[in-house]
Amino acid sequence: MRRLCATVLAFEAIVIGLAIPVAITIEHEPHAAAGVAGGALAAVAVLLAAVVGRSGPRWALAAGSLLQVAVIVTGVVVPAMFVLGAIFAALWAVAIWLGLRYREAP
Repeated sequence: MRRLCATVLAFEAIVIGLAIPVAITIEHEPHAAAGVAGGALAAVAVLLAAVVGRSGPRWALAAGSLLQVAVIVTGVVVPAMFVLGAIFAALWAVAIWLGLRYREAP
């Protein structure tokens, strides 16, 4: 579960970073606002990937779940993020489910 969750967060950080220029050029958001908001979300995703990948404490899974909600909410600015955020939220949920299922297996 740790590796899968960390991988989901790492790829999500890349997608968030790629959404910054979209917010600036297509949605005409201010450079600073898009950079700070997108950069902060991407940084949180990378930091959580590192934490989940090493020890996998429960709070990191909860924080990752909150990050999924925050990424979906960014769809208000960049509508494609509604879909991308939902995809990553589904991948996140499946990663946790598979990890718990694997842990319970004999």
